[in-house]
Amino acid sequence: MASSGVTVAPECIQAFNDLKLGKSVKWIIFKISDDWKEIVVDEQSTEDDYSTFREKLLNAKSTWKGKEGLGGRYAVYDVAYDSGEGQRNKIAFISWVPDDSPQHPRMMYSSSKESIKRSLNGFHADIQANDADDIEYDNIITRVSRR
Repeated sequence: MASSGVTVAPECIQAFNDLKLGKSVKWIIFKISDDWKEIVVDEQSTEDDYSTFREKLLNAKSTWKGKEGLGGRYAVYDVAYDSGEGQRNKIAFISWVPDDSPQHPRMMYSSSKESIKRSLNGFHADIQANDADDIEYDNIITRVSRR
């Protein structure tokens, strides 16, 4: 359990293991549930379309005390890139907490991050993203290919 009291749903671990074991899942987006008690799978896809994935992060919403605003998300993406020595795949963990989202969602996503990271074993890069530039495809490739 995170310091925020938020737990990780077993479905998150299962979905991540499916991605990691190459069962056709390309990316997964996780969110904190609407009651702010559990991290759950928001969406997953078998499509290798980074622009769709990025748009889903950019358009994520959270509701707090009846008000909707920009929302944080956690995500994993199976990044394929050319290393110069051939094609490589590495899994990136992305903590998406936009700077201009409301304070409560920012605080909850920040304080719950370690809980989901501990539950998902086997990603290669941990990327903290706070604005749209942080999740540009080229920036993700740069971060993943460093390791």
